[in-house]
Amino acid sequence: MSHPGSTLILIMAIAVLAPLLAYAVGGRLPVPLVIFEILLGILIGPDVLDWARPDALIDGLSQLGLAMLIFLAGYEIEFGKVRGDTLRRSVWAWVTALGLGLATGVLLGGGYTKGVFIGVALTSTALGTVLPVLRDAGELHGRFGSVVMAFGSVGEFGPIIAMSLLLSGRGAAESTAVLAVFAALTAGAVLWAMRPRPPWFSTVIARTLHSSGQFAVRFVFLLLALMLGASTALGLDVLLGAFAAGLITRLVLTGAAPEAGPEILAKVEGVGFGFLVPVFFVVTGIEFDLHSLLEGGRTLLLLPIFLLLFLVVRGGPVWFLAPRDLGRRDRGGLVLYGSTALPLVVAITTIGVDDKEMTAGEAAALVGAGMLSVLIFPLLALRLRARAGGKALPTETAGGSESW
Repeated sequence: MSHPGSTLILIMAIAVLAPLLAYAVGGRLPVPLVIFEILLGILIGPDVLDWARPDALIDGLSQLGLAMLIFLAGYEIEFGKVRGDTLRRSVWAWVTALGLGLATGVLLGGGYTKGVFIGVALTSTALGTVLPVLRDAGELHGRFGSVVMAFGSVGEFGPIIAMSLLLSGRGAAESTAVLAVFAALTAGAVLWAMRPRPPWFSTVIARTLHSSGQFAVRFVFLLLALMLGASTALGLDVLLGAFAAGLITRLVLTGAAPEAGPEILAKVEGVGFGFLVPVFFVVTGIEFDLHSLLEGGRTLLLLPIFLLLFLVVRGGPVWFLAPRDLGRRDRGGLVLYGSTALPLVVAITTIGVDDKEMTAGEAAALVGAGMLSVLIFPLLALRLRARAGGKALPTETAGGSESW
């Protein structure tokens, strides 16, 4: 049985152990760090060792971790590199996937609300998992990498918008109006972020960057709090606010502190990936309904079905709407990368279980399928691309990769 106060210690111990395990196996197989965090969370959870159970403090830290995860996903997207025909194709591929996903989700879930959770989860792309793999393979900045970036960016941005529109509890017109208000607020913040900052702003950033003041880091978290507050006040999902905050932060740092920007981001990532995000993923493992999977039945059957649906729902439209200059093997690689999903799947299913719209078993099947997708799909894509263009696998060049 778990003891009060011990759960946080165990979570942080796992946060330290997981990178060591990822490094140890990285020379043979590039396993994303998040896999170890979730698996070790399952190990200490109620269904295995029963050493850890979340309490109010852990739940609060986990929710902050989720917000940081989506914030960093928003920061990661460079819309300047996503444009033109490729962007249009990626948008239409995702919209088509959303239609397929909603129809499939309603059929599997037996109702509209549960169908939305399942359907939207099936349309997501784990861009944060895919980018390090492409970077290690030396393909991130080429034509193929830019296409993956476009399709992956929409695969992260689209589901968050869909969740806010489809699960707000309002009518379509009211939801659209509220979202338009939030979009206007975000656009205003973007325009403000793109304006030249006064000289004192950059001066304060530089002078406090290595002091206890940490003005830039505090300013970033203020932006995050403001966007979370705006989304909450409008009755929108906080994921949308966190994502918008990430986009705005990139613009602010690019304009006000182009030289210090990478160091500021490293400090913010230190808080996120060093503390809050691991808490979220380990808690996901602790709350993972392993018992339902081990019992077999519908839950276990859903896991391979969901894995296949990632390829069909998300990957099918990607195949047919991929840019015409990509060959068959490149299209296959794009499908596999685009169908890789986990972080948003975890986020969406967490909300679904908290709202009592999804069972813990259904969430476990979706998360389990997402875990298999990040283990299998990128590796298959690498091998497919290696046969096509002679690219070295990451395990042959960089000894593996880490990602969330």
